[in-house]
Amino acid sequence: MATDPDRAARRPVRRAATAAVALALVAPLAACGSGGDGGTPTINLYYPPEQNLQKVVDDCNAQAQGRYRISYRVLPRQADEQRVQMVRRLAAQDSGMDVLGLDVTWTQEFASAEWIREWTGQDKSEAEQGTLEGPLDTARYEGKLYAAPKNTNVQLLWYRADLVSQPPKTWDEMISAAQQLKQQGKPYQVLTMGAQYEGLVVLFNTLAESAGGKILSDDGKKAVMDAGTVRALEQLKTFATAGVTSPSFSNATEDPVRLEFQSGGGAFQVNWPFVYPAMQEANPELAKDVKWARVPGIEPNTPSKVTIGGINLAVSTYSKHPTESFEAARCIRDAEHQKFSAVNDGVPPTIESVYDDPEMTDAYPMKETILAELKEPAVRPLTPAYQSISTVMSAILSPPSGIDPEQTADELRGAIADALESKGVLP
Repeated sequence: MATDPDRAARRPVRRAATAAVALALVAPLAACGSGGDGGTPTINLYYPPEQNLQKVVDDCNAQAQGRYRISYRVLPRQADEQRVQMVRRLAAQDSGMDVLGLDVTWTQEFASAEWIREWTGQDKSEAEQGTLEGPLDTARYEGKLYAAPKNTNVQLLWYRADLVSQPPKTWDEMISAAQQLKQQGKPYQVLTMGAQYEGLVVLFNTLAESAGGKILSDDGKKAVMDAGTVRALEQLKTFATAGVTSPSFSNATEDPVRLEFQSGGGAFQVNWPFVYPAMQEANPELAKDVKWARVPGIEPNTPSKVTIGGINLAVSTYSKHPTESFEAARCIRDAEHQKFSAVNDGVPPTIESVYDDPEMTDAYPMKETILAELKEPAVRPLTPAYQSISTVMSAILSPPSGIDPEQTADELRGAIADALESKGVLP
């Protein structure tokens, strides 16, 4: 995407080209209807798999009292497949999609393409009321709100309290502790995601933000890669070559990391909160010795900033029932339903007051640490070109052991600049 010409002038060309490609690829695709004339409107909710979300939908349908009916259309499990399905259908102006569950990194792209509607008036007020600022940042584009954060997510440091008495405050402290454990013949590995995919970008973004670095300019139009990002590259290189990672680090993704840690193969793990209930079930004896803490920072006495994830709810531009769709989205992500989803599906809320609810204590014994990170979060670069930027970043950062900090920063700066101008990157 170009960084300087007027964005509005580019939209018709981009949208027409995207639509042409989409129609060529999926010409036979039929839209699911949103309700016939005069009947009860059907609000099609396209959302990733969430085990108990149907119960939330059922409750919202009851509250609607027949004015509309939400139908939960389950997207594929893999994020890339979710995005491809929605992009193709929206580019074809498919009116069978109403409420969309978007990864937090997609909101800007979809808003730029004019595929989703702005939240205004009472809808906007309710979406913003009590919502944590980090998740809200991911839902805005050019100062306007285009989605309502439903749930968020943030990684924690999981550590073996039977091996270390206190959690490390910095990555260097963690590396040193792991090396000492290794010398003692004890479990020592620091397990986290280093494969060439979004998980590696998340790790680097956390390190960069923790070092005070900037990947993009504040307006999202220029590649920066300043001294803070170089410091983050130095830290990532040190970690990858210190002899404390798993041999599979450069191919590791979330679930294999979880399995390796809960089998006793590591002393530390940086991963999402889903590992906690899984460990309670799979290895309850080890779980008794596992504690959690804020992800380590770069410099002593400077808390880390940890990259947030999550899902935002947006309303399609092509929905035939926008009023009902906004109402349905507000219901699905209200405080009571966020608490239900947090307790039953393990997805952290975006509404801060939910964390104070007594029912959260058992489901989220680590809730205070999660909330502390969420109040000072790292947000991934906010740009419609994020998908392309993520692709080039993961390629250049892989494998982390091959990083040359200054040279890699220069390479990233150039590749990100090209991605911002849509040069050399497939959508």
